[in-house]
Amino acid sequence: MPRFALKIEYDGAPFNGWQRQAQGQPSVQAAVEAALAKLEPGPHTIAAAGRTDTGVHGRGQVAHVDLTKHWDPFRLSQALNQHLRPLPVAVLACAEVPEDFHARFSAVERRYLYRILCRRAPPILERGQVWHLLTPLDLGAMQQGANHLVGHHDFTTFRSALCQASSPIKTLDEVTITAQTLPNGTEYRFALRARSFLHNQVRSIVGTLVRVGNGAWAPARVGQALDARDRAACGSVAPPQGLCLTQVRYLVDPFA
Repeated sequence: MPRFALKIEYDGAPFNGWQRQAQGQPSVQAAVEAALAKLEPGPHTIAAAGRTDTGVHGRGQVAHVDLTKHWDPFRLSQALNQHLRPLPVAVLACAEVPEDFHARFSAVERRYLYRILCRRAPPILERGQVWHLLTPLDLGAMQQGANHLVGHHDFTTFRSALCQASSPIKTLDEVTITAQTLPNGTEYRFALRARSFLHNQVRSIVGTLVRVGNGAWAPARVGQALDARDRAACGSVAPPQGLCLTQVRYLVDPFA
């Protein structure tokens, strides 16, 4: 059976996350599988690089599926997009891959972007895509706090109590925070890069760094929270709408 990799973009707002829900609630996975079933008799099960939560977006999600027909990848992507309409999900690229390719287990890096818009007026054009805060944040202090998290650590403090990972130990390769001055406010972007992440790790980190940015915490307290290895030491968890899975990398790019 030929195996295909799909690069998928989606707005997470109307979905209960990526993963198919037992209760039949809408999910991105179920939407793509339903589109596949209209092309080949199903049911189909696709595997993804990351199971994004309710309300979290994807710009570079990767999934794979086994089909019976040797589709032309371009035709397959176009046919899927036709059947996905009008849902806010699109297949950006498609490629036939070796049978040992796995969207999740073959991935060597995942990148997330979290966006915060600080201004008095509520977001209109960016509604549902950013975390809206009213007052500016201290960029330098947040970066100082973030630097404590880069490296190989026990991230128990920054993972959900429902996390199913076998170990809280992860290597966080990058946390870079930038700010863009806008006519009526400032947008802060948190770029995080690692081989893999724990459940709610990114949102927990961002929520904690905002405590630093608004002056409630000193930067050094982020390191103290990490060392505590205690969920209670974490700051608040940032809301999902500002988070986007932007890229998944493999040793050989299946879409190159």
